[in-house]
This record gives sequence, C-alpha cells and structure tokens, in this order.
Amino acid sequence: MSRIGKMPISLPKGVEVKISDKNVVTVKGPKGQLVQQVDPDIKVSMEDGVISVTRPTDQKRHRSLHGLYRSLINNMVEGVSNGYSKDLEVVGVGYRAANTGQLLELTLGYSHPVMFALPDEVKVSTSQEKGKNPMIRLESADKELIGQIAAKIKSFRKSEPYKGKGIKFQGEILRRKAGKAAAKK
Repeated sequence: MSRIGKMPISLPKGVEVKISDKNVVTVKGPKGQLVQQVDPDIKVSMEDGVISVTRPTDQKRHRSLHGLYRSLINNMVEGVSNGYSKDLEVVGVGYRAANTGQLLELTLGYSHPVMFALPDEVKVSTSQEKGKNPMIRLESADKELIGQIAAKIKSFRKSEPYKGKGIKFQGEILRRKAGKAAAKK
C-alpha cells in the first residue's frame, strides 16, 4: 500500500469538496476554487470531513496514480485554505523588477526590458530595498500554476555559477565555480 496514498485528507474549516460522478474533484475555500480530473480507476470518497483515495488493484500503474492523486487533492485543499507563495530574488548590478497590476517588467541586462503578463489566479508584488536585491513575490492557491510561473520567470535569466547573477529562489544555494584565473595556479 502506498504510504502517501493511504493517508486521509482532513478538511479545514471553510473548505468545501464536491466529487462528481465523472471523478472530477472540486475544492472551494476562502482563497479560491480548484478543479482536478481524477483517473477513472482511482476512487475518491468523502466521509465526515475526511477525503480518502483508494485504488482497485496493486498494478504498477494504479500504485503510481494512487499517491499522485492523493497529493494533488491535498495540495488543492492546502491551497484554497492557506495558499502558496514563492519568493524570487533578482541578483545582478542594474537588474530590476517592477510590476503594474498583473504585468511584470524585468530589466535583466538585455537591450530591452522583459515584459511578462501573469494570469489572474497569481498575485504578484515586487520590492526594492536599498542595499538588497530586488524581490518578486508570487501568491496563488494553485501550487502547480505558481511553480510553472516561477520557473518561467527564472528562465528569463538563469543564475550563472561564476558571479551568481540571474534570478533565483530566495534561499536557493548556487554551486559556484572558480574563474579561469584560479585554474592557472
């Protein structure tokens, strides 16, 4: 039995879950509403405010889907109740980040600023303190979407290993390399 798949999901206050006949799970809470289509073989049931996910057999396919859908549903419940956030740090001289509403403007050393329009489900805020690197904060109820957006923003200027310039997650430790001057000794 899957250690993750067999764990029950308890619902916090203010979160409603609907499971339709076509195995569509809808989770509604104070931070929003999320919908997930579940594989027809996997059974999702709710009793007394606890969601349980079961599988029909011990086939490899069913075992892998069991833990997957339990984690996805748990992430949906967590997202609509508490929400998720990711902090990105823009490292580099002259690198800046600013937002006007859902439009993120990044100055990353290119000949032009990079403009990135974010979906309405993701809230963005930027901050610039003197002596510190510019910060981008993303908040959303959808863990998968916020991860994709953060990865896309990081891809505009990946962190390089020599000077550490680029966009990275806050607290991310980069593997640094010595330059060619260190190699001659």
